[in-house]
Amino acid sequence: MSSNRPAHLTFSLSALAARGGAGGRTHDGWGAAFYQDNDVALFREPMAAGDSPLVRFVETQGPGTTLAVSHIRRATRGAVALSNTQPYARELAGRMHVFAHNGDLPGIERTGDLAFDRYRPVGTTDSEHAFCALLERMRRLCDSASRLPSLDERLSVVSQFASDLRKLGPANFLYADGDTLFAHGHRRIQAAGDIAPPGLFLLSRRCPDADEPIHASGVSVAPGFQEVLLIASVPLTDGKWRPFAEGEVVAVSAGQVLGTVMP
Repeated sequence: MSSNRPAHLTFSLSALAARGGAGGRTHDGWGAAFYQDNDVALFREPMAAGDSPLVRFVETQGPGTTLAVSHIRRATRGAVALSNTQPYARELAGRMHVFAHNGDLPGIERTGDLAFDRYRPVGTTDSEHAFCALLERMRRLCDSASRLPSLDERLSVVSQFASDLRKLGPANFLYADGDTLFAHGHRRIQAAGDIAPPGLFLLSRRCPDADEPIHASGVSVAPGFQEVLLIASVPLTDGKWRPFAEGEVVAVSAGQVLGTVMP
């Protein structure tokens, strides 16, 4: 979720888990990261969201934010453990960076272009390996700049990274650097069981000025004008969700799309 003013996530993470996989297969962990300026409040558990009292707390007491990333895990690589539970968070250039991946990246540990040095995985998932590899690229970009690199520079790095991941397997991911959210849609397991696009969907909502709080699409917003953009693996409501093209990368901030790169 990205919004131009602080909002609260009110959707049920247990309901999200049920939508994420037929028969409730996504039960191996959950996590949610809420940005507060350059830092994040991170909640994670290596257990089913539907069985978690912490989920109910986050739904009702979670902090207001203009940028949030949540993830429901179905384990494919790595044990069910906190260290393997997404989203992952690391510091780079004085900002917390957050990453969540949906897919499978066989052979990533043998891919030279996706190696890492300073950043090392804590767990054993291909997703965290990918995050560390992305941070190495972003670190080189940040080290060469005296300020936050431009959106075009960051989008170029993320797009090339996404292209490299697609060579290995399904590579849907969300990556936030405290300023911008980058989303890459690729392929995922569809209802029929085949692995095909779309990998992500996008919904944009504009809430008019109001004197009372507004509840829409799983988000509660304070009175006043609000722009909210939601990205999810599957549509969460009956709204007009737009599917990502295969390999599309979108840059988002303050509830608006700032840039798009097509493969």
